[in-house]
Amino acid sequence: MSTTIDTCKVTERRQLRFESLDDIAAEVDRLAGSKSVRAVGNWSNGQVLQHRATTMNNSIDGFSSFVPGPVRLLLRLFMRRRFLTKPMPPGFRLPANAGNMLPPPTTWDAALANFRQAMQRVKTEIHRSPHPAFGPMSVDEWTQIHCRHSELHLGFLVPEEP
Repeated sequence: MSTTIDTCKVTERRQLRFESLDDIAAEVDRLAGSKSVRAVGNWSNGQVLQHRATTMNNSIDGFSSFVPGPVRLLLRLFMRRRFLTKPMPPGFRLPANAGNMLPPPTTWDAALANFRQAMQRVKTEIHRSPHPAFGPMSVDEWTQIHCRHSELHLGFLVPEEP
């Protein structure tokens, strides 16, 4: 049985800052070009990248679960701006009904191919579905959410340079 890591206490997590989708893609390319990539959280490097691919695709195709209405209203009023502009904190646990957002075990190579496809979609498609907590958002707002979300998750991947 594996031990769950308290991701709030991971000291090796990298602090990243992305301003664009190109910044995210460049970091993933840098990781892909590394000798190896070590995951320092609870997910494998493939799971981290697959989670990013899934979320990017869902921002276009839609999410299967949403935050309850009253909570969604509070989040829109008080947290939306923070999530668009400030780093996402580690240690957040998804609700039980958001199980589809938890990545299945997958290899780095498979997740990398899925991520690159998803990145191409978010760069070229203009339709965006509502965010499960913040509701309707523009393409620019979704880009900022993808930047903040990628900063969080890709920070748990530590490259070993060649």
